[in-house]
Amino acid sequence: METLADRIIGFNKGLDFRGTLPQGIRIMNPFRENETAMEVSSEFYRKYYNDNVPRHLILGINPGRFGAGLTGIPFTDPKHLREHCGIEYSGPMVHEPSSVFVYEVIRAFGGEEAFYNSLYINSVCPLGFTSLTGQGKEVNYNYYDSRELTAAVMDFMVESLQTQLGFGLERDCCFCFGTGKNEKFLRELNDRHGFFRRIIALEHPRYIMQYKAKTKQAYITKYLDAFQQVF
Repeated sequence: METLADRIIGFNKGLDFRGTLPQGIRIMNPFRENETAMEVSSEFYRKYYNDNVPRHLILGINPGRFGAGLTGIPFTDPKHLREHCGIEYSGPMVHEPSSVFVYEVIRAFGGEEAFYNSLYINSVCPLGFTSLTGQGKEVNYNYYDSRELTAAVMDFMVESLQTQLGFGLERDCCFCFGTGKNEKFLRELNDRHGFFRRIIALEHPRYIMQYKAKTKQAYITKYLDAFQQVF
């Protein structure tokens, strides 16, 4: 019998954006650019999703260079993949601030097995973007950072979300990481397509780590309280 893991892995293997992006924007597709990402993400999903238990969906913005951009797993950088999930990663052992926070939430929730048995994380746009600064440095770029990019990937984002909902995910509630532009966009999208009965928005892990680190524990509690509204 096909499991949720099989459906997620198949989705990842098939991810391919064929449209035209605005000048200066590059798309990141770790599943096509990096053999390691396909291997370790498949091992991850077979470890935690090898069943057909319905999960609630968490949607971030889009993958970053040092998290899902390397591992293929949203909010899981190579360091946390190895140390918390027990999956080896042969590439650079970097860490991403968002991943640090998410794995603290996971620990407070009850650990990886409990968390991933209840929740499935992806992003409004399942592939990430980068642009170059004036000094030639590659930096993360979000789907909402320009109207041209949002328009270019709109159909891709809608189709990707529809495909994932077809995995058998719960639709009574979705958690949104980001209380600004990501929340606004997702609510507008939901108004048009009726994906979820309600959306609970939470401050983005990157925002918390960058601006609210001193009160991080309060945000961990806020996350857990939000999850308890549903579970």
